[in-house]
Amino acid sequence: MASSEAEREAMTRALVLALNGPRGLNPQVGAVILSPAGEVIAEGWHRGSGTPHAEVDALSKLSPGQARGATAVVTLEPCNHTGRTGPCSQALIDAGVSRVIYALDDPGQASGGGAERMRAAGLDVESGEQQNAARALIADWLTVQRLGRPHVTVKWAQSLDGRAAASDGTSQWITGPAARADVHRRRAASDAIVVGTGTVLADDPSLTARDGDDLYEHQPIPVVLGSRPTPADAAVRRHPHEPLFYDTRDLAVVLDDLRERGVQRVFVEGGPTLASAFIAAGLADTVLAYLAPVLLGGARLALTDIGVDTIADARRLTIDEWLPLGDDLLAVARPSVLEERS
Repeated sequence: MASSEAEREAMTRALVLALNGPRGLNPQVGAVILSPAGEVIAEGWHRGSGTPHAEVDALSKLSPGQARGATAVVTLEPCNHTGRTGPCSQALIDAGVSRVIYALDDPGQASGGGAERMRAAGLDVESGEQQNAARALIADWLTVQRLGRPHVTVKWAQSLDGRAAASDGTSQWITGPAARADVHRRRAASDAIVVGTGTVLADDPSLTARDGDDLYEHQPIPVVLGSRPTPADAAVRRHPHEPLFYDTRDLAVVLDDLRERGVQRVFVEGGPTLASAFIAAGLADTVLAYLAPVLLGGARLALTDIGVDTIADARRLTIDEWLPLGDDLLAVARPSVLEERS
């Protein structure tokens, strides 16, 4: 049974509601309850660890029996386990809901399976409505659940002919102010920002997230990879957070340690060598390529060796968004192989 217009609109609303919840170790989830006539009778979202999940939050706003015969529209499959809260799938069954529509399957071994429980209880259950938008909403949480490591975004800025800098090494600024502001907003949405020692020594970046001349309230932890020492007066040492330094080329070890520290969202913008290393290792979950309408020529490419020797081995990407930013263009993409994990 295909989703109705009212159900599609409810999912759009649920995705907006989910944004009210905090970004952290739990996914942002939104829920809308529709009456049998298709009218919105309750809304809810998850407010953080230990609080009622979105479905239960919405149900709590209804009087006893009001949900009987209703449709629940949720951005993530209702959970099927008892943790700090009970299983949402059972809560929907007990409330008398007759139909459930959700966007994404819950990948958790313990929490998944809510759809099967609800179908066994006689509910009509549909999945996949606006799944791409729902996946983008909680991409970092999904990566942690499926792979046990932080979600990695690899960013670079390049000229139209694929160069990250001019022949003399200068690179400020390839892109314009709108693109640079977008980078800072994305930094502020990350838990850690990663560069190599080469970038620190060449550019002396502060690795802060700035809104004009002001710092965003949330600042990513600065992370520097490489064996060369970072100068005592480097700008990164004046960051609001104490920098983390890793003298290793093993990116998996770095990500494991960052995960242990509670990091879920890693933003990599440490130059061609580091960006290429993450891509070559298959550790890039999202790619942000800022394209500027300039030509530079020369040998300073935005990416170096990523382990592709023949066109058959090319690393294919799925474009999620083309975003104009002033005169520049941002390509938001993910490795096509990631679709197999969804």
